[in-house]
Amino acid sequence: MQTNNINGNVSTEHSQSGRDTITSAFQKAQTKRSAALMPYFTLGYPDRQTALNVVEAIAPYSDLIELGVPFSDPLADGPTVQHSTQIALENGTTVTDCLSMVSELRERGVTTPFCLMGYYNPMIAYGLERYVNDAKAAGAQGFIVPDLPPEEAEEFLQLTSAAGMAYIYLLAPTSDADRIAQVTAVANGFIYLVSVTGVTGARASLHHDLDAFIERVRAQTDASLAVGFGISTPELAASVGALADGVIVGSALINAVNAADDKPQAAAEFVQSLAAALEK
Repeated sequence: MQTNNINGNVSTEHSQSGRDTITSAFQKAQTKRSAALMPYFTLGYPDRQTALNVVEAIAPYSDLIELGVPFSDPLADGPTVQHSTQIALENGTTVTDCLSMVSELRERGVTTPFCLMGYYNPMIAYGLERYVNDAKAAGAQGFIVPDLPPEEAEEFLQLTSAAGMAYIYLLAPTSDADRIAQVTAVANGFIYLVSVTGVTGARASLHHDLDAFIERVRAQTDASLAVGFGISTPELAASVGALADGVIVGSALINAVNAADDKPQAAAEFVQSLAAALEK
């Protein structure tokens, strides 16, 4: 996988919608004969400045970046991400702070597409329309909302569509044919495939039927399919990248940051190792 310099990633100019920017990121990864690499990191963890420095450091090796918006009840997240969000909240990190961090990253010259991963209650408290518009103005391209099922997402989908932003739906191995059809009918940007039943967290192996799950979804859509939850090593990233269009890594990145004195450097080295493993 060829790496991008910070000013050479997918353009985030206002002339291109957030949806188109995300679609282009997957297309560019494909032309490099690689699955797109999408690291996750929690905004405000372990503190504001370090989080900004980590995201800036991993940008050259990332096709997209998932930015975590802290919430007190992150039901889809395992112990590592839960701990990071709790520390960020204890630091006083708010939705407004997260959007400010997105703006600052753009001011630093980071152009990698951003998807904000957060939960629905803080978005409602902030105001859905305001949240979408402010996120767009800050420089984000899309949203991942694990606790917003398709049946209840019409208002948010309308708002994101009007703003040209991507709203990323999730599917799990337990999703039946009807749920897959429901999601693929409205998918935009990409579809987030949860590799395991359970919460996020680094694992030694993934579900043995992951390839069959990916093919079940692929049979119903041309949208890009990115796999997350449990991908902990370059070897696992490579195995998933051989099956899917994108690879999402979160807990393992946070673990690498936690173990290091120079946290941005450790983050960059870990993400670079994932990027190298995705070469085909």
